[in-house]
Amino acid sequence: MQRTAFFISDGTGITAESLGRSLLAQFSDVDINMQTKPYIDSLEKAQNLAAIIDATAVRDGQRPIIIDTIVDQQIRDVIRQASGFKVDIFSTFLEPLEQELATHSSYSVGRTHSIGSDDVYMDRIHSVHFALDNDDGARTHQYDKADVILVGVSRCGKTPTSLYLALQFGIRAANYPLTEDDLDEDGMLKLPKALAPHRHKLFGLTIDARRLAAIRNERRPNSRYSSMDQCMQEIEQAEALYRRLHVPYIDATRFSVEEISTRMIAETGLARRFSPR
Repeated sequence: MQRTAFFISDGTGITAESLGRSLLAQFSDVDINMQTKPYIDSLEKAQNLAAIIDATAVRDGQRPIIIDTIVDQQIRDVIRQASGFKVDIFSTFLEPLEQELATHSSYSVGRTHSIGSDDVYMDRIHSVHFALDNDDGARTHQYDKADVILVGVSRCGKTPTSLYLALQFGIRAANYPLTEDDLDEDGMLKLPKALAPHRHKLFGLTIDARRLAAIRNERRPNSRYSSMDQCMQEIEQAEALYRRLHVPYIDATRFSVEEISTRMIAETGLARRFSPR
């Protein structure tokens, strides 16, 4: 079965999309075409979108799913008249909360993903800059300021995880690649000197060799770097190092960046400077 879902907002649409995707992910037997429609902040935009929803219902032979966080009542009324199954997040959750808290919601557009306080905003900026400055072992003299140092073989997901930790939680994450340059005379991977004083901050990433080879092949096709033998050897050495030094690590093969980050935080107890937005 195929259906269409619209995530609609008069702001960024992030809240509607996040909640909508979480809900619809529970229906794995339904093929759902998901479309995000942000900044529906005028009657004209709402009317145009309602026409699109109506046309989609005719095309699919099924009414689309509508998940919205529209604040303006007039715009909500226009969307409500479209040929869709409507999940009104604000009406569903805010009205019971208003009764429980004995006060009225502000019904303000963009409150969840606004900049917020200056301190939180600057923490976010500083953390992202730190992740960029300390990416891929580029600088090691700032590791005393790092909250965590991600280690792993090349292309296992260290950079996107570092940036996500910075952007979503304000965690200052550096990352360092484990390479053949770190092999000792016996061919065993040793801890790089730059990391030795910061062993307590290390967190390792590993990945399935087939997946790593595919990723590397996009960057350097048909090279030793992307060969299965090379990938297997590097991963085995990295995992042996983690076990030998009791470095916590996670297999990133089947996890999204969001899952890797939250699992890491849960396992290490890293302190968030702010909540994700």
